[in-house]
Amino acid sequence: MASVFTLGLSSCFGINSKLKPRFRVRAERLAGDDLSVYSSNGVSVNGGAGSAMGEEEKKGSFLDGGNGSLTLKPRTEKKMVKQRVVSKELEVLWDDGYGTKTVKDYLIAAEDMIKPDGGPPRWFCPLDCGQPIKDSPVLLFLPGLEGVGMGLILHHKALGKVFEVQCLHIPVLDRTPFEGLVELAEETIRQEHASRPGSPIYLVGDSFGGCLALAVAARNPTIDLVVILVNPATSFGRSLLQPLFPILEAVPSELHVTIPYLLSLVMGDPVKMATVRIERRLSPMQKMEQLSGNLAAVLSLLPIMANIMPKETLAWKLKLLKSASAYANSRLRAVKAEVLVLASGKDNMLPSEDEAQRLKNSLSNCIIRRFKDNGHTLLLEESLNLLTVIKGTCKYRHSRKHDFISDFLPPSMSEYRYGLDVVAGYLRFASGSAMFSTMEDGKIVQGLAGVPNEGPVLLVGYHMLMGFELACLVEAFLREKKTMVRGIAHPELFWGKLQSSSDEFGFSDWVKVMGALPLAANYFFKALSSKSHVLLYPGGACEALHYKGEAYKLFWPDQPEFVRMAARFGATIIPFGTVGEDDVAELVIDYNDWMKIPVINERIKESIRDGIRIRDETKGEVANQNLFMPWMLPKIPGRFYYLFGKPIELKGREDLLKNREETKELYLQVKSEVERCIDYLLKKREEDPYRSIIDRTIYGALYASADQAPTFKP
Repeated sequence: MASVFTLGLSSCFGINSKLKPRFRVRAERLAGDDLSVYSSNGVSVNGGAGSAMGEEEKKGSFLDGGNGSLTLKPRTEKKMVKQRVVSKELEVLWDDGYGTKTVKDYLIAAEDMIKPDGGPPRWFCPLDCGQPIKDSPVLLFLPGLEGVGMGLILHHKALGKVFEVQCLHIPVLDRTPFEGLVELAEETIRQEHASRPGSPIYLVGDSFGGCLALAVAARNPTIDLVVILVNPATSFGRSLLQPLFPILEAVPSELHVTIPYLLSLVMGDPVKMATVRIERRLSPMQKMEQLSGNLAAVLSLLPIMANIMPKETLAWKLKLLKSASAYANSRLRAVKAEVLVLASGKDNMLPSEDEAQRLKNSLSNCIIRRFKDNGHTLLLEESLNLLTVIKGTCKYRHSRKHDFISDFLPPSMSEYRYGLDVVAGYLRFASGSAMFSTMEDGKIVQGLAGVPNEGPVLLVGYHMLMGFELACLVEAFLREKKTMVRGIAHPELFWGKLQSSSDEFGFSDWVKVMGALPLAANYFFKALSSKSHVLLYPGGACEALHYKGEAYKLFWPDQPEFVRMAARFGATIIPFGTVGEDDVAELVIDYNDWMKIPVINERIKESIRDGIRIRDETKGEVANQNLFMPWMLPKIPGRFYYLFGKPIELKGREDLLKNREETKELYLQVKSEVERCIDYLLKKREEDPYRSIIDRTIYGALYASADQAPTFKP
């Protein structure tokens, strides 16, 4: 088996740190046992700066006057600086390679890498990572107890596209103490920081590597670090397997070959590992066939684990793990880095969920994400792509603060498929969305041909109850036009209670992966200036959480600021209407009904006391409505309909920036067009023979997919 890897040499090999060399050595093991080495020029990647969003970013310039009212504050003109946008360097639906590698590939690669060479711990860059895009930050992977360094093999291609990935390899026979490993990693980080002082450095620590990452972060509080801990072994002292570790050390050498099989029962979920490459759309029988084949292949390779950790090495690494846990725990208060903890709910080796909460309480800047169905080897099991988690938690950045425009990474093909099948799978199937658009000559056609391909484009429309229409709208633009729609979303999804209500990777994380922007004037400005397709709901949460009897009623503010902003950049405004919320659910209890219940109303008042208000009927504005979820009853699903109106081009209409009367007139024109689109769809849907999901399902069984069921003729 051929083994190809790249070694990134650092100062731990005796290189003069003053020279700060950056080069790589490509080592390739061919069919035989000889190792051929080729030198190549290294790639110096210069980036921005690093840490989390500051308070000014969280609070500043939220748009007053409603969830879609863009009130521009008077400001002095500043010289515009052209900002680099990462998304311009990655095409939408790019291939991230997730699902092409499995734990089988990990075991094969590990077997080839553990051949004794007498060398010290070292950094290497897997060739699967490829060449990162310009100015990519450095990501250092610190492995688990096995020390191979290939624990990211499922994620190499995705991470390698946007990071300069380096992995730590600790040879089987190496006996470097924990403090020595800390110094090695620390020297590498300081060297990277010296060469690029403005760029963040990412540390991904898996299990034992989590202790190593925390130790390095504690010793370097002034360096901008983003630390990602995957089931960190800081909880080693509370492991339920503690009584078994002395037994493992006492197992006779002749029986040590059985240890991998015993460890496989507690370290990870074999079924989760074996389902990585299985397509979700296969039939149950096909899935079972592939699953059984994958399981057999993995089990046949488990004896390799005995070579990775022979008896003497296992005994040494258990002692190493004990000292690592104690070292890291004693220095938690010194950690100032930005920390993300990923915890598995079925970790049989460590109490990872409890440990994640403990770390969150102990560290000054820490968030957690739980994966309830995964085991200890989270990075090797079927779950979310690690890059997806980094994106969804807003951890990918080039500067001191995350920027939703310049740091945005467009969704990859695997994210698109996961969102299509898992996140919005049922809603997409049940709604059977029918899309229509209007050409420049006024003709209505099925599909999105009437929406311009080139931005800036501003989509302005009606927000359905609970935002039901969003997923299908974004998916349609990705599928039909391969265009990313950047939706302006409520701040609660980013920094409010909806963001912090659950530690699982959920809806609020997915909207960020799919391009949502906080409701702030600076991001609206940047999105249009980067010629994006921007989605704006002037009625916002007021429409999405409307009261009884308010379906398809627009709650737009008085200020027409989005018109002036669009005119400033010569954007094309596309008014659109959506209908179908009354075909999938019935609103039973709204905010007014909840407030009539004596016990519940006090709890509601307490829960919204610190929340954002968005409607005040007395002022005629949509600025102060209490945010509270309604209670709905599902119906037998009907269908969602979308109509995008005739494009309104504002190129050359700079006069709108000063003429308030014409701006107001155009604003009312856009609003009137949205209402016209809604009325048109409400009338025409009565002519749709496949409005019901029952009719569409029958059509799909007889002719084609239910998604392709015909609709009314425009």
